[in-house]
Amino acid sequence: MITITQQGDYTTIQDQGRWGYQAYGMPVSGAMDRYSSRVANILVGNSPAAALVEMTAAGAAFKFDEEQLVAVCGANMQGEIDGVPVENWSSFVVPRHSELRFSAALSGCRTYLAVRGGIDVPDVLGSKSTCLRAKVGGHEGRTLRQGDVLYVGKAMEFPAKPCCLHPQYIPHYGGEVTLRMILGPQDNMFTPEVVDAFFSSVYKVTQQADRMIYALKGPRVKPLGKADIVSDAMCQGAIQIIANGTPVIMTADHQTTGGFAKLGSVIWADLPLLAQAKPGDLITFACVEEQVAIDALQLESNQYDHIMKFTHSSP
Repeated sequence: MITITQQGDYTTIQDQGRWGYQAYGMPVSGAMDRYSSRVANILVGNSPAAALVEMTAAGAAFKFDEEQLVAVCGANMQGEIDGVPVENWSSFVVPRHSELRFSAALSGCRTYLAVRGGIDVPDVLGSKSTCLRAKVGGHEGRTLRQGDVLYVGKAMEFPAKPCCLHPQYIPHYGGEVTLRMILGPQDNMFTPEVVDAFFSSVYKVTQQADRMIYALKGPRVKPLGKADIVSDAMCQGAIQIIANGTPVIMTADHQTTGGFAKLGSVIWADLPLLAQAKPGDLITFACVEEQVAIDALQLESNQYDHIMKFTHSSP
């Protein structure tokens, strides 16, 4: 049993998402930073689909009734066990009756806490992910609060022991990020000059940066006519240009359809970088072809394999 002793800014239970229901208006949800969440589960020997805790901007605190192997990945939220610092991007044992406490993120925006066996909450439409907009999944469909009690499941997949991730697999979170994107499907609603200006511009992440959208501040992106279209399907990473020319990027809890032109979409492999960007960070975009996006996904998949091999190989 794990008790929340400090709730943090925005703490939820997530997994790899609720797929197959967007046609019915249900967002996919799931971990904003897929890479950090999957690595955290690997470090404790869990299934990739195991539920874990996602903390945003400032972390929570957890009191453990029993000894547990846990992992922390993502933003550096200065984790401590009973006042003793723990290393980020590592797995370690939390002793019985100890408190694991996190503070404000020093770098990055989101931290993932995985517990061996996963967090045991009910499946809703095939996922344990919290979707606050629909008030489903996770712990009562809401953020975690002080006094909430979590239970540990049985989602472990292979043996695990305390370890540190090799530095080559640890991403760097700074104040600037370049996101690769593929143009379309409505890029023909913008002149080549406007598109070129977009790629040469620098945008700032605004305070409206959450699990639904990241709104950006910078040069306006003006369409040939009106920006609105007949509503069509939306995907995570889609870059929608709203009526005043502001680009907004769809994130994990985005609506399933949208009525504004989409200039393009951030490639799937770069969405974890977006998830770690915080208000005030700077974003630029680079246009790539589909094959680049496919190769990037293959590289990510290979990284998971390498991490699992070197983390859990016999001494």
